[in-house]
Amino acid sequence: MAGNVITVTALNRYVRTLLERDPVLADIALRGEISNFKNHFKTGHLYFSLKDEQCAVSAVMFRSDAQRLNFAPRDGMRVVVRCRISLYERSGSFQVYVEDMFPDGVGAMQMAFEQLKEKLAAEGLFAPEHKQMLPAMPRCIGLVTSKTGAAIQDIFNVTRRRYPMAHFLLCPVNVQGQEAAPEIVRAIQALDNSGRVDVIIVARGGGSREDLWVFNSEQIARAAYACRTPIVSAIGHEIDFCILDFVADLRAPTPSAAAELVMPDMAAEYAAVCRVFENIRKQIQNRANLCYNRYQQLAQSPVLARAKGQPVQLAQELAEVVQRMRSSMAVRSSRCADRLLHAARLADSLNPYGVLARGYAIVRREGSVLRSCRAASPGDRVEVELADGSLLCQVEKADLKRTSAV
Repeated sequence: MAGNVITVTALNRYVRTLLERDPVLADIALRGEISNFKNHFKTGHLYFSLKDEQCAVSAVMFRSDAQRLNFAPRDGMRVVVRCRISLYERSGSFQVYVEDMFPDGVGAMQMAFEQLKEKLAAEGLFAPEHKQMLPAMPRCIGLVTSKTGAAIQDIFNVTRRRYPMAHFLLCPVNVQGQEAAPEIVRAIQALDNSGRVDVIIVARGGGSREDLWVFNSEQIARAAYACRTPIVSAIGHEIDFCILDFVADLRAPTPSAAAELVMPDMAAEYAAVCRVFENIRKQIQNRANLCYNRYQQLAQSPVLARAKGQPVQLAQELAEVVQRMRSSMAVRSSRCADRLLHAARLADSLNPYGVLARGYAIVRREGSVLRSCRAASPGDRVEVELADGSLLCQVEKADLKRTSAV
């Protein structure tokens, strides 16, 4: 017999320690087919086996991880799981502890998509009566997207052309990967609770079905449904659909289209004002012409001819009325033109890009505008926005201007 005798507990604990210390087994991706699936309704834990053509292994997914699933696992479904490997000491069984699970294959992914879509539709998350109208002229627009992706550049390009006085509040997030869904949820909630934005755009550029899968998250769908601020979904290209599209107040086929739907075209608005002004001028002119035609009819009336001097007097009075109307029309037209010119000049003076074109610049550090040298320190990296682009610079020295005492 061997010299050292140990207990079964000590053996199982030792083997468990060996497995958990192995870095390869601490975080691996495993593909297999689900069998013997059991949903423990009291605890919320999921128990099942993963098998392939030759072998099987026991697996468990605890409630905290199972709540993040976007589909309902079942026997026969092929999945890919992210897991760690350990030993359950009490029974001495080799076990897989699943932290995340994804359908394996297009068919399984589509089935998961349809399952969640049916579930949320039954709860009323897609109901038309829940949709909110977008503001006609938003003062500030919230953006939930990657700060380095193409989506944000597409939105900014449309903004410069249509609505250059727009303000944005950006909540940068990851748009794919394990941490993306919680980040997007927190960003939507933060913008909604801030009270600073009139509409929120959740945007991501095109990609594969797997790249866009995070926007099928139930967490994101429920956060969008609970959002009190109108929310626009702009995910992928026109042919791409995700769960967020059905929950959002408006679905845009692309990020560029979202910007066009959210922001008015100032050139078109100006043209509409000009058309209204022209219609008013024509209405006044038509009324003046009607009065003049009526006067001509009365001047040729036999009754007025017999009255001798009365037509002359009436003609003078009518001429005075016509003159007053024309003077009033001219004054009103001049006032409208002055107001329109003043509004156009005011809009032009508020255009930040007009200021940049005159040689000024906007300096930002970590997304915040610097208004004083005291806010910057040597070594800080800052972004200098000019009229035709931006520069990434590093502060070498901060010289404060001396001010005389008051």
